[in-house]
Amino acid sequence: MEWTIHQVARATGTTSRTLRHYGDVGLLAPSRVGANGYRYYDDAALRRYQRILLLRELGLGLGAIAGVLDERTDAVQALRAHAELLEREAARLHRLAASVRETVRRTEQGEELDVTTSFEGFDASRYEEEVVQRWGREAHEDAQRAWRELGVDGRAAHGAEADAIGRGFAAAAARGAAPGDADVQELVRRHHAWVSLFWTPGAEQYRGLTATYVQDERFRAAYEAFGPGTAELLRDAAALFAGRELD
Repeated sequence: MEWTIHQVARATGTTSRTLRHYGDVGLLAPSRVGANGYRYYDDAALRRYQRILLLRELGLGLGAIAGVLDERTDAVQALRAHAELLEREAARLHRLAASVRETVRRTEQGEELDVTTSFEGFDASRYEEEVVQRWGREAHEDAQRAWRELGVDGRAAHGAEADAIGRGFAAAAARGAAPGDADVQELVRRHHAWVSLFWTPGAEQYRGLTATYVQDERFRAAYEAFGPGTAELLRDAAALFAGRELD
């Protein structure tokens, strides 16, 4: 028994484009390709696809899923590492929320800020060494200066734009959008502008930056928190954007 790519897409609530993408990256090959170019999936392929969907639900990216399915990566170990990253980020966000609430309280009551409590959760130096190593001390200092100059309202607006971009990519990934789709490329344009508020990367630098969103589990966890496939779609769309607009 075999099913066409369209039948599988309808039955699983996904798109033919997503299934083709999984095939192109070696994650889910069709059992055969007909003379008409249609992809067909047999029982073994469907069972593999079921495992892929389960692992996506658990928060793993495509690279990690491929490792689990091909038995290159221990599934429990991968999930444990992912959970630990999320727990650390959740704890940091909890401290950050408490810090902001305290600032609101002090502002409403006309009190001065307490330097020992007003910056809990903020960690401007946590990526300093990596930024300096990748792009130089000047890039790091320029970014820090730009961040300070934004002010409270500017920082809030910058954070809101990051959230909107992340949610946009997550929605696009959920519907199986391709990296070259017009709306996806517009999201990339916004992301590049968002990054460029601190530092304007060229084509190779931008490709390298967005590649870390997939390669580095810390960044992957942050983007995948918006939804499965967010980091990969941003990386792939950014590579196209860099070739078209920045090279």
